Parts: sequence; C-alpha cells; structure tokens
Amino acid sequence: MPDAQDVRRIALSLPDTTEKIAWSMPTFRVAGKMFATLPEDETSIAVRCPKVERDELVLAEPEKFWIADHEAQFAWVRARLAALEDEGELRDILTDSWRQAATPRLLDAHPELGLPPGE
Repeated sequence: MPDAQDVRRIALSLPDTTEKIAWSMPTFRVAGKMFATLPEDETSIAVRCPKVERDELVLAEPEKFWIADHEAQFAWVRARLAALEDEGELRDILTDSWRQAATPRLLDAHPELGLPPGE
C-alpha cells in the first residue's frame, strides 16, 4: 500500500517539481502550478482531474476516489492511499496530474511523461 512518503518521492521525481506547505498540508507544484496535495493527515491525495473523468472515476470506484465538497467546482479528485493497488497506480495518478499542470515546454522536454496510453 502506498503511503505519504511514496507520494512525496514520486511527486518530487517528476521534472521541475517542488514541495510547498499551503493550507497546513504538503502541496506539490510543477513550474509553480499545484498538481497534488496530501490532505487528511496524509492518508489521501488530491490531484487534478478533468471533471468528466473525475465523475466517472468516483462512480466506478467510490471506495478509492471521491470529491471533497470544497473542491466540487474545480477539476480535482481525491484518492485514498490505502485503496490504491500499488505504487505503479500512484505513479500513474501523480504523473497524469503533473501533465495537466506542466507547461508545454516541460511536456515537450519530457516525452517519456507524455500522454497516457490510448490518447
């Protein structure tokens, strides 16, 4: 089961990522734009996710994903770390969120982090 240290290690391994405390929790940013947070005593993550995909995730796997009330109007979703299959799933989730916040220059410079399979 992935934990907060895995989140931190994977997030900080992504290009141009920094960690900053905001709202009394760790947040991770790429080129200054937030792409992940560690809320709920670091037992979950909040990540960027297009609203249509987010709603599908929550319906398909409500034990894993949910939408915090104060984030409902934004394109963010929460994931319970204990419900994730493995570190690979955590890496996929964080990388997808990183791509949504990264600049075109960073995306071009790191094609290995390009679009997920099927896109």
